[in-house]
Amino acid sequence: MPRNPLSEQMSPSTQPNPPRAPLEVKSVKLGAVSPQTGHRAAGSGRLSRPCPRAPWRRDGAATRWRSRHLGAEPPHGGATTSRRSHRPPLPAATSPRLPPKLLLAPRPLRRRLPLAVAAWRCGEGRLAPPPYLLPSLSTLSLLHPLPLRAAPSMFGLEKPARSGGFPNMASVGDFNALSSSIPATKVELSVSCRNLLDRDTFSKSDPICVLYTQAIGNKEWREFGRTEVIDNTLNPDFVRKFIMDYFFEERENLRFDFYDVDSKSPNLSKHDFLGQMFCTLGEIVGSQGSRLEKPIVGIPGKKCGTVIVTAEELGCCRDSVLMQFCANKLDKKDFFGKSDPFLVFHRSNEDGSFTICHKTEVVKNTLNPVWQAFKISVRALCNGDYDRTIKVEVYDWDRDGSHDFIGEFTTSYRELSRGQSQFNVYEVINPKKKGKKKKYINSGTVTLLSFLIETEVSFLDYIKGGTQINFTVAIDFTASNGNPSQPTSLHYMNPYQLNAYGMALKAVGEIIQDYDSDKMFPALGFGARLPPDGRVSHEFALNGNPQNPYCHGIDGVMEAYYRSLKSVQLYGPTNFAPVINHVARYASSVKDGSQYFVLLIITDGVISDMAQTKESIVNASKLPMSIIIVGVGPAEFDAMEELDGDVVRISSRGKFAERDIVQFVPFRDYIDRSGNHVLSMARLAKDVLAEIPDQFLSYMRVRGIKPSPAPPPYTPPIHVLQTQI
Repeated sequence: MPRNPLSEQMSPSTQPNPPRAPLEVKSVKLGAVSPQTGHRAAGSGRLSRPCPRAPWRRDGAATRWRSRHLGAEPPHGGATTSRRSHRPPLPAATSPRLPPKLLLAPRPLRRRLPLAVAAWRCGEGRLAPPPYLLPSLSTLSLLHPLPLRAAPSMFGLEKPARSGGFPNMASVGDFNALSSSIPATKVELSVSCRNLLDRDTFSKSDPICVLYTQAIGNKEWREFGRTEVIDNTLNPDFVRKFIMDYFFEERENLRFDFYDVDSKSPNLSKHDFLGQMFCTLGEIVGSQGSRLEKPIVGIPGKKCGTVIVTAEELGCCRDSVLMQFCANKLDKKDFFGKSDPFLVFHRSNEDGSFTICHKTEVVKNTLNPVWQAFKISVRALCNGDYDRTIKVEVYDWDRDGSHDFIGEFTTSYRELSRGQSQFNVYEVINPKKKGKKKKYINSGTVTLLSFLIETEVSFLDYIKGGTQINFTVAIDFTASNGNPSQPTSLHYMNPYQLNAYGMALKAVGEIIQDYDSDKMFPALGFGARLPPDGRVSHEFALNGNPQNPYCHGIDGVMEAYYRSLKSVQLYGPTNFAPVINHVARYASSVKDGSQYFVLLIITDGVISDMAQTKESIVNASKLPMSIIIVGVGPAEFDAMEELDGDVVRISSRGKFAERDIVQFVPFRDYIDRSGNHVLSMARLAKDVLAEIPDQFLSYMRVRGIKPSPAPPPYTPPIHVLQTQI
């Protein structure tokens, strides 16, 4: 019978309760620690650690009673443990029955709920929370007795009716600790597989994992991310991780699809399907050790293997390290030549297992390799725990994927931070050979050549330092959009709601305009005949002024867009290169990091000047700019996927783009079936803008541009009051 992670009992041996100071209270926010103690066990990051148990928690009847009557003294005069008996019981007014839906929560998370339920009752009865709840509830702005209502969808309750006022306006009293938009924590998902299907004839499969998430309120699956491809293996341990926001109160449905990659095409339908696995993020987090192992399904009549998904809470360390290693006198593994060695780095977990975090390149045909320096974040290497064990394995690479194990050694971040010294020369040990040969010494040595610590700067560091984001919009005015006066046209000006162009423009523009101080945006069009002579232009100003195409704010851009629809004639073809080159000319004049340019292209059809557009993008990848392409309408956008270099970096005339600067999304994927256009716009903005900070940082890092220091906070002038005597 399969194990149920939601009802599994915590093992005291693996989940100890660390010693805690009196009156320690954990926050409702998962992963937060009491401000009184600041205690966190070394190496902790697992989300399955239980909170302090209630003082009356006992085995048997008292335990069952606790699930039914939270917050009151146990029946039959049940004694409390002497270590925690000083904690006062919850007041009677804050002692409701725990709602049934909360009892379905994973046990380690369920122990965090008394505070939330108490806060809920405090709000319902408008009572001040007990004093010992204040340290925890201070994160919820409950320093004063304010009403706090629980999420109706979570507790299964009807939302109280309002008496007067505006029914749709939010208030402080509506703040909801359990359904706020702030994630409880960020978790990192590591994926491994065992015994995958072999779909290749003369070799093993080349697997890749694709993660999908399901949007709340509908059954639509959307791609979240992909791992790297690992060649010739049926037991992959993927290095690339998935980092997700974890919300306790939301059911986050996940789907892991596995494919055998046969070509460089990003289109998954062109690769062999290996199976899939369905679960929820809560199911992973709530499993023993936050480690979920499930069978892969999806191909009838075949055993598709198993997948292992491990979740770990991410720390907030912003340091990264640049390391370089070399080896000496490694074991010879190849019959006709020397070894082809590479290193694999793993970080330890609390249950004694290890999670892969980095692989070096392969150095061919040598027993004394010198690997290239590589950069890795401290968060990935040890999640901020400097004493966490790091295991390094040395392998001899084989073409068929059956790499030969040479040996291993262990270290820690603290040891590595000593840099190049006698402390960082490690013997490579093969346990099997050591057990068989009495005279065995080692299988070679690995030496740390350099160790450089860098503090990673964030997107906000540059914004605080004064970097401006310049936003430019380019709209497709080709005839394939249809007659704007007809309801079937993508440019149809509906008096009651925005068309697809308007929604995409408003969704993205309203966010970007907050990072532009003057709120003046160039607005361009392409593919139309212009009055009075009817010439076709692929780079015209929507406001009719080519010398000054700037519009004030997004509302000004929308007004210029509607005005252009009445004055120009839709024509063609669909050329992107002119508007890309237009923005590139401005970006090329400002390379000091003070400005960054974002071009939004909204189009309905297949691109006509693909070769010229590729060349423009390759050239623009050296400049401080990013390109967002939103495809509207029912057309196929396969060519656009090629421009979005997430999988295969775009190239032109044998020259590859310096970095990925293009993000493409089809607008039809964001149309809410319930007709909620506000939700559609919010989802669209989130996805198209998600890559901008990383693209921005990649440019700054390559150019070595550091953020300017933030200006000092404003201090009002002090007026000296003079009095007459």
